[in-house]
Amino acid sequence: MADQNPIELYFFPTPNGWKASIALEEMGLPYVMKPVMIGKGDQFKPDFLAISPNNKMPAIIDPDGPDGKPISVFESGAILMYLARKTGKFYGHDERSRVAVEEWLMWQVGGLGPMAGQALHFREFCDEEIPYAIERYTNEVKRLYGVMNTRLAGRDYLADEYSIADMACWGWIFPHARQGQDLNDFPNLKAWFERVGERPAVKKGHALGAELRAA
Repeated sequence: MADQNPIELYFFPTPNGWKASIALEEMGLPYVMKPVMIGKGDQFKPDFLAISPNNKMPAIIDPDGPDGKPISVFESGAILMYLARKTGKFYGHDERSRVAVEEWLMWQVGGLGPMAGQALHFREFCDEEIPYAIERYTNEVKRLYGVMNTRLAGRDYLADEYSIADMACWGWIFPHARQGQDLNDFPNLKAWFERVGERPAVKKGHALGAELRAA
């Protein structure tokens, strides 16, 4: 991997951005961070839209893509799957384990991320207080935390072995208090969150671009 050209990571430090930065660190891939200042509208610039047509980050450009040709990838879940296939890491060791990884990755992409995002929006960023929305999304996040807590009973990681599914979920649990959740109510989830958070690559990926928040 050391001889590879660096992957371009289009990034801002958010739960979705952390998925890609953590994965790149875990997989030992060389990369260069390209800030996407979402508060200033960088995500709507034509050059960015050419690689991420949904105007969302993260996105990557891998100069050493399939057949040695560059490839761009948008959507955080797709980025994780691409990087895992590229390196042969963190994606299970057989079809049964890969299915488990994909189940929990899709669970995050389709459930935990969107619902936690809505909880954060209505609890902190909405221009007016809407009690119904706050209650609805806070309660749904609580339900999803409960699903995850049950899954983690008797196992260290979501798909038994540490995988891209754990990388996908960890950043969305990080702002748990802002989502109206207390991890003490979910002991298995809390232990998992602390376990994953102690990994050096997770610490480094999570710290990436922290200075951008003040810019």
